[in-house]
Amino acid sequence: MTSPTPADALLGPADVRELAAALGVRPTKQRGQNFVIDANTVRRIVRTAEVRPDDVVVEVGPGLGSLTLALLEAADRVTAVEIDDVLAAALPATVAARAPGRAERFALVHSDAMHVTELPGPAPTALVANLPYNVAVPVLLHMLETFPSIERTLVMVQSEVADRLAAAPGSKVYGVPSVKANWYAEVKRAGAIGRNVFWPAPNVDSGLVSLVRRAEPPKTTASRREVFAVVDAAFAQRRKTLRAALAGWAGSAAAAEAALVAAGVSPQARGESLTVEEFARIAEHAPHKESAA
Repeated sequence: MTSPTPADALLGPADVRELAAALGVRPTKQRGQNFVIDANTVRRIVRTAEVRPDDVVVEVGPGLGSLTLALLEAADRVTAVEIDDVLAAALPATVAARAPGRAERFALVHSDAMHVTELPGPAPTALVANLPYNVAVPVLLHMLETFPSIERTLVMVQSEVADRLAAAPGSKVYGVPSVKANWYAEVKRAGAIGRNVFWPAPNVDSGLVSLVRRAEPPKTTASRREVFAVVDAAFAQRRKTLRAALAGWAGSAAAAEAALVAAGVSPQARGESLTVEEFARIAEHAPHKESAA
């Protein structure tokens, strides 16, 4: 078999279906598998991610390798994390066949991304991934927390999830994903992706989300865990005022009100109007924190 030239090294629709058929792979809804079949789309993702020649990229859920091959063209190294047994076993051979000159710069981790705590080789500098909607937010937050060396992230997610991640305070879709992502990074929508570039075509549109890591998290004496506990409580009952929504977290509505006033936040406000910095201030005034001081 002759090695593909760079122009045809990427996977097209026929290649994807051929590979899947050879492996006996049928995309499953359970894992949210929709394989990208358009080479122009994966090149666009790599371009939008601003992948540089010195980048060490981690990719979550590489599937058959469409995006992996495009990343290998642009980055120094690529480490792919794949949970599916059949896909994980096949990917190194696909890389070796279609990008033989880059194969030694590729590593595979056969694991659930939510359980990954270390990666082989140099620390990753970028995360680029096509994430299934059902695990997109937890996987993204886990990777950002576990690998602080990741400076830039570009994820392709369901359009609705993209809107939530990039939402600003005051937006109807601003919520837990928006605040937690903003703890780590500056977040913005980076484009839309149509349905016809996937096989099988999903019933929803997709969006690109760019996350550029903050130089440091918001300045606060509270830990990330303490801040996130306030965020979770505030949005668990998002229609309620913070005085009511944080009553369980604080021990009582009165204690919640005292913490809010001390943090300079109106007890009548709702979680969707607060910045991550304001949530951090509330966490600093947690009743148990005051009594422990």
